[in-house]
Amino acid sequence: MQTGQSIAEGPTSSGVSHYTTAVGEPDRATLVDIFTRATLIRLCGNRFASVIRSGRIAAPYYSPRGQEIVSAAMGVALNSDDYMITIYRGLHDHLAKGVPLRELWAEYAGRATGSCKGKGGPMHITHPASGVVVTTGIVGSGIPIANGLGWASLVREDGKVTVTSFGDGASNIGAFHEGLNLASLWKLPVIFLCQNNRYAEHTSYELGTASPTIAGRSTSYSMPGVRVNGNDPVEMWKACRVAIDRARAGEGPTLIEAMTFRFDGHVFGDSGDYIPKEEYAEALANDPVPAFRKSLLEGGLAAEEELAAIEADIEARITDAVEFALASPYPEDSELRLDVLLEEVEP
Repeated sequence: MQTGQSIAEGPTSSGVSHYTTAVGEPDRATLVDIFTRATLIRLCGNRFASVIRSGRIAAPYYSPRGQEIVSAAMGVALNSDDYMITIYRGLHDHLAKGVPLRELWAEYAGRATGSCKGKGGPMHITHPASGVVVTTGIVGSGIPIANGLGWASLVREDGKVTVTSFGDGASNIGAFHEGLNLASLWKLPVIFLCQNNRYAEHTSYELGTASPTIAGRSTSYSMPGVRVNGNDPVEMWKACRVAIDRARAGEGPTLIEAMTFRFDGHVFGDSGDYIPKEEYAEALANDPVPAFRKSLLEGGLAAEEELAAIEADIEARITDAVEFALASPYPEDSELRLDVLLEEVEP
């Protein structure tokens, strides 16, 4: 594991402003927790693809394969009652933040026992108890929603932090710029987490974005911005910790650009032929979860038996969730009219 670039004050030659607050190294328990969540994301994603291919579930699926460390590190750094706003490619954020497997799988399967009673599906996972307030199917639309939650936390003085997760393509829409400006102006406790997987749908970063970095755009809104290796658990966790500490201390928002890679196509069934073979091969050779596993073993931070037990337990939990989901009933027709409008309540 590499610790990445040093944290320094002021803008760098690339125009990216780095943090001024340092954090210590993550301990063994933290690293194992990140590994556990990343492995859960990886194995759960693999199983979703398998079950969809089998025809047992018919649902849209946007794989986060390759981006596991980004969400796992953020999930470990956040408190359980902090807020997460994510997008349709959000499985990794859901699992890292603690959405229960049974409810998650049931929602993917469109069953009444799902987190949204089977009426939202994979693109609209909501589970307030774990802090996942919104999963949106509209690119970038979570950014202004996150500001609303951040404003609510300021008014309530509840100390909660909101993370809004989005892709590199979302950084080019109006809501991104409006959201960052307002969050900085009001010093909202919001973290803008751009998971830059280098491809917005089928378009490479270079063909869709003029600025060399997304983090560099933070300068325009007087907030810290940092570009980190999102596949490095230590570097990613440190960036998250600093941003969270700043937000909780009332110092305002941060923009994190986590560099990562998307191993699967934009949506399930997309072959990804637009990705150069050499680029894909290089990324796959550095697959973050196996690389992290290897580093834990080689660094003496975990034994093979411990990691194998974690993996076996996760597989068993996933199998249980699949069986629960497929055995659950579909929503009743009467559910069509529920959870749509607020019913009038007698005083």
